Amino acid sequence: MNKLENGNSENLTNRGRGRPKGAANKTTVEMKQAIASLVQGNVHRVQEWLDLIALGDESLGVKPAPDKAMDLYLKLMEYNLPKLGRTEVTGQDGGDLKVSVKWGG
Repeated sequence: MNKLENGNSENLTNRGRGRPKGAANKTTVEMKQAIASLVQGNVHRVQEWLDLIALGDESLGVKPAPDKAMDLYLKLMEYNLPKLGRTEVTGQDGGDLKVSVKWGG
């Protein structure tokens, strides 16, 4: 006999447990897809925008700002290249790391 047949129905549902660890929220997934679509649709224009910022355009009233263009470029790169986390290298059992170097024959 199962729990339902015995009249004991507790713990047969996931009610109150929420999403499993690591499962994405539906709204978050949709928002990420929308942003990715927007970015993908404007990739060809990014160089134009960076050039406009760096070189400026008198007719549009944009002053040259190469430092701002570089800053924006570096910020954009963060979305393409993952940041590396800090790694601490230790010896056995968290102790000092021992390095041995030998020179020549």
